[in-house]
Amino acid sequence: MSEAFYVHILATRKDGPLYAGITNNLHKRVYEHKTHAVPGFTARYNVDRLVYFEIFENPEAAIAREKQLKKWHQAWKVALIERENPEWRDLAEEFVP
Repeated sequence: MSEAFYVHILATRKDGPLYAGITNNLHKRVYEHKTHAVPGFTARYNVDRLVYFEIFENPEAAIAREKQLKKWHQAWKVALIERENPEWRDLAEEFVP
């Protein structure tokens, strides 16, 4: 199987800050956000709830999508999240067996 690339959106809550990022290891990256292992926006504002992600087969497509999402208005990102995850549940909780 080829490597997967993930574009993800993290949140604190529905009306809080959102963060869009890219990774090739979603489990590890979410863990880093949850433990504030990397200083920056997500650690400063406690943005650690995985509310949305998309999977890509190549890094170029994932990078293009991440750049697109980063340009979107907050309301557009909220609508995207609510279409797939209307309860804003933390999708990372599904990683735990």
